[in-house]
Amino acid sequence: MTSLISAVNWIPRGAAAQHPSKYVVDEAELARVEKLARVRLDEAQMELELARATEEENKEDGGGGEEEEEGGEGEGDGWEDEKADDEEMKVDGEDDEDMEDAATANALAMAKSVKESAQAGNDDLTAYDLDNYDEEESKGSAMGAFSNIKGLSFYGDDKEDPFVTLDAKQEDEELEREELEIFPTDNLLVVAKTEDDVSQLEVYVYDESEENLYVHHDLLLPAMPLCLEWLDFCPGRSSEDKGNFIAVGTLDPEIEIWSLDVVDGLYPDAILGPPPKDATALPASLAEATPVATIGAGGKKKKKKPKKPKVVANAEYHVDSILSLTWNRSHRNLLASSSADKTIKLWDLSRPTSSPALRSFDTLHGDKIQAVQWNPKEPTVLLSGAWDGTVRVFDTRAPDSSVGTKVMSDVECLRWDPWEPAGFLVSMENGLVQAYDSRMLGTKKEPKEGKALWTLSAHDSSVSSLDINTHIKGCIVTGGTDNMVKLWNVGEEDGGKRNISLVTARDLGVGKVFSASFCPDDATTLAVAGSKANLQIWDTSTNPGVRTVFGERLKALGKSLEKSGPGIVALADDDEQSEEE
Repeated sequence: MTSLISAVNWIPRGAAAQHPSKYVVDEAELARVEKLARVRLDEAQMELELARATEEENKEDGGGGEEEEEGGEGEGDGWEDEKADDEEMKVDGEDDEDMEDAATANALAMAKSVKESAQAGNDDLTAYDLDNYDEEESKGSAMGAFSNIKGLSFYGDDKEDPFVTLDAKQEDEELEREELEIFPTDNLLVVAKTEDDVSQLEVYVYDESEENLYVHHDLLLPAMPLCLEWLDFCPGRSSEDKGNFIAVGTLDPEIEIWSLDVVDGLYPDAILGPPPKDATALPASLAEATPVATIGAGGKKKKKKPKKPKVVANAEYHVDSILSLTWNRSHRNLLASSSADKTIKLWDLSRPTSSPALRSFDTLHGDKIQAVQWNPKEPTVLLSGAWDGTVRVFDTRAPDSSVGTKVMSDVECLRWDPWEPAGFLVSMENGLVQAYDSRMLGTKKEPKEGKALWTLSAHDSSVSSLDINTHIKGCIVTGGTDNMVKLWNVGEEDGGKRNISLVTARDLGVGKVFSASFCPDDATTLAVAGSKANLQIWDTSTNPGVRTVFGERLKALGKSLEKSGPGIVALADDDEQSEEE
């Protein structure tokens, strides 16, 4: 698997704890982990059985021809094998007798050697007259406990004694505490990264004033991550508690929720998904045909056609990869997820983490649901888009009365327009971006292609990333699999037409762009990542085109435009750091 960054999520300033805590393993944590690990153990056992069955099948294929599934000719071969086995047993028996004789001879020789060595040792010790050792007279040498007291050193304070290091541990802890400190002016970025078949979350700290970017800590994941969503609701607790959490959707049908205020965590704070003993939901890596080998008459192995595990979508949990997550900022205990199993699930985070989904929406789309997002202005309304080329808008209290439209290609990204409560943007696989008004969509069960407010041909290939600036009206960013990141200015409607212009376009060296998003606290800062597994922070205010088009709007926000240069902040390579040192 090639290295890549599949998703990036900004964390608002002030949301993280100033001094993150270390992961502590106590009895309560062990009990919690044991409950969570049950799922992992079941999966590991299934993978082990699959590997063994595959290995046995490969051995049989590489042997002297295929074995017969039933009796007949195979029985004759079985009698010949038994005869050959008897002959081998006779030869093995003779070899065993020879080995026993040789072992006996070696033991006798070793015993004789030990006896001779003991006698020689006794002859050597006679020179010391050990039998009369206690009767010898002392020669009067002073060897008391305090005979060398003049050479001792005395310190009035332990801190002055170089051999007393009681404070060294405290100093190390204080130094580590300072290194892990997060200031209120810092932004965190959570990066979903897969490198050399190892998937993890990397938590970056970005200091905009110093243009400093570094990895704060990381968390290992069991499967490749596909989507991220930040939330401040503590899973399994009351709505009054606030924290700093990241929800992760992976190739597995589970949603993991990790605390970002805990360093070196081993297990997530919560897992939303199948119960441990459920046999119908399998990880994506195991939801394939599994070879089965059985033992037939006469001890012969018979090959059977592999059986495919039965995976059925249900109302309680997902059974396939999690493709999108969205957290409700008004009703903080609600998290929505879309999956490759063609369903959308609604989760109540205030319930015990082992609880099933609060609600499931199973009939909205006919293919994998790529994106889902809550409306920030109407907190009960969800927007969803799928690979069947349909987009739906529905109230979670009455999903049967949904509205929707057919688009020209598979949906890649969806975004509600923060400046238009009923408006949203859709990016597609064919390189187009379209804007719609949800009040103008049809109510038919099979939606037809609706009229878009405007259409933008943004890229030559799939528009894999889309974001709308919440500080500058009309500013949007798109990223595509053509490696380009583009900033657009969507002007006001004039005579029934929208004036949309390209402000700047740039290849930031991240490969195919999988994530391009604006910083929630700064109007011109972008985080971009993609198929080359590196993260780039782009301060777009250094670009002349951005200054020209958005200059007045930036000044109204109090944004300084004095910066110049490339405006790129990236993580320093190890080679560059070693050269500087």
